[in-house]
Amino acid sequence: MSNKTIKIIDGDTEAEFPLMEGSEGPATINISSLYSELGYFTYDPGFMSTASCQSTITYIDGDKGILRYRGYDIEDLAENCTFLEVAFLLLYGDLPDASELTGFEDHITHHTLINENLKDLFSSFYHDSHPMAVMTGVVGSLSAFYHDEIDIHDPFDRDLAAVRLIAKLPTIAAACFRRLRGEPFVYPRNDLDYSSNFLRMMFAQPTADYEPDPIMAKAIDLLFILHADHEQNASTSTVRLVGSSGTNPFAAVAAGIASLWGPAHGGANEAVLNMLTEIGSVRNIPKYIDRAKDKDDPFRLMGFGHRVYKNHDPRATIIRKTCHEVLAKLGDHGDAQLQLELELAMKLEEIALQDEYFVERKLYPNVDFYSGIIYRALGIPTNMFTVMFAIARTTGWIAHWIEMISDPNLRIGRPRQLYTGPTERVFKPANDR
Repeated sequence: MSNKTIKIIDGDTEAEFPLMEGSEGPATINISSLYSELGYFTYDPGFMSTASCQSTITYIDGDKGILRYRGYDIEDLAENCTFLEVAFLLLYGDLPDASELTGFEDHITHHTLINENLKDLFSSFYHDSHPMAVMTGVVGSLSAFYHDEIDIHDPFDRDLAAVRLIAKLPTIAAACFRRLRGEPFVYPRNDLDYSSNFLRMMFAQPTADYEPDPIMAKAIDLLFILHADHEQNASTSTVRLVGSSGTNPFAAVAAGIASLWGPAHGGANEAVLNMLTEIGSVRNIPKYIDRAKDKDDPFRLMGFGHRVYKNHDPRATIIRKTCHEVLAKLGDHGDAQLQLELELAMKLEEIALQDEYFVERKLYPNVDFYSGIIYRALGIPTNMFTVMFAIARTTGWIAHWIEMISDPNLRIGRPRQLYTGPTERVFKPANDR
């Protein structure tokens, strides 16, 4: 806490509010007593200037293009760590040593199975239900299977819930995918790493052996790292707000999944693929570039620019290399539509990175631009893209939930409002209205 204060004078009344300084980033005015002292609320649609909590997990500097988990630059983590190392870091605050990592990996591996009765729940959904709708329901139902081990005030139960969620989300996601295709569920295998196991559960067939490609598994692992957390975004804030009521972690994470489902949040990489489909051909790119520059044209280049990053999205810089590695691995394989989309994406990237209009406005390709391409190249349909996002972000959600529940000053979230409806009205019986 800083010794500085901010003074607000309202006529003859004045009040001082403490200025809080974090380890990095802008200082924050503590206005928690504003209403009691001056009788005012603040108004901040979209929470553009509001800090809803204190957190030690993730730091973002959008102007400088910085993203750090627990103080570690995302570039270092992506280059040197597996997803489960990063998951351990987010949950417990430090990177694991060799022994801790082995123990954590074993713990996760032995919780990847889902209860057999969940198969009945999967079968109860309509045959072409959206995977995110299914995932929201299934994750929420986990509280019915582990109701005797979700005491949110017990650190052991909190940790066990975290492990179960991180372990079971890939299994649930793969089951959503296979049910959509009318294929039998594939059980997890304990001898495979996290991302390879996920790919096998997605694509293995009972009639043939399946060995996950290391390059593809590495790409998935990297995407999971890059999407693991991103500070107080809409879905993370949802998990915190729902969790502040004291509900169980499975319900809170299910709410986070529902928030992520929104096209303005987790659906951006799907929008990239839809844009490429609209462009249709490399020869059409100049026309669409011109449309993107026209302020009177509603068309926008999806996957370029970011609400937080006013510089390069550091995650995009990392994933770009992996994206090209995946495309090189595939070569000329795959269907014609895939090849067209990939050719379009790479040409669009090349033109936009050299165009003065986009460079001046810092509209660089973001992580959604590349992640959609990779998922499409791996054979993952667009309606599964947000599910992939949810697998990774569950780690961040549960880390924030634990941090919040462990805070001795926790209070239930209760935003206020600026009321603009009718003032007091006189009631009249129906015959007199």
